[in-house]
Amino acid sequence: MIRLYGTPKSRTFRCIWAAEEAGIPYEVVSVPLGAAVKTPEHLRLNPNGKVPAMEDGSLVLFESLAINLHIASKAGAPLSPSGDDASRTWQWTLWAATEVEPAAGQWAYNAYIRPREERDPGQAAAGAAGVAARLDVLEGQLTAPFLLGADFTIADCNLASVLYGAWSNSFDFGGHPKAKAWLDRCFERPAALAARKLRDAA
Repeated sequence: MIRLYGTPKSRTFRCIWAAEEAGIPYEVVSVPLGAAVKTPEHLRLNPNGKVPAMEDGSLVLFESLAINLHIASKAGAPLSPSGDDASRTWQWTLWAATEVEPAAGQWAYNAYIRPREERDPGQAAAGAAGVAARLDVLEGQLTAPFLLGADFTIADCNLASVLYGAWSNSFDFGGHPKAKAWLDRCFERPAALAARKLRDAA
């Protein structure tokens, strides 16, 4: 059984979703945001003082998307494809982390996460423009139900989970109908619904 350290109302959500998709046993060990992530016990698992962290036997990992790639590898295909599609999985995962997440975070912090008096409308607008630019790319690449074709893979889980805050907090997807339909398909999957239920209850 793998252990996921964190709270479902954090990036740990991504890993819960991946574990649900993989169909492997997992346990969520509650580590709330705040002082708990700075304790020596947690820093042994994630020296960045953040969540999530994962234990799988003797293997300890931090970084949510890396954890997801590991979880998918335990399940094999179709969640973790081989050959050229394995390389495409890395492409989309790194694109999610380097291109999409910074803009999505900039928008989210200034649109709904921070207290209203601390939000910067200019930063929110810049973040929204950044997300929209990445959605332009995604819109042009979506030629099948999922990123790599007919099957849902960990590439879909990783990219969609980075966009979950936008999808669930009224981001304007009006100019990106294929991206919105793809996100709807991803987040209505049974595994995603199970992870969302844990997130909503946290």
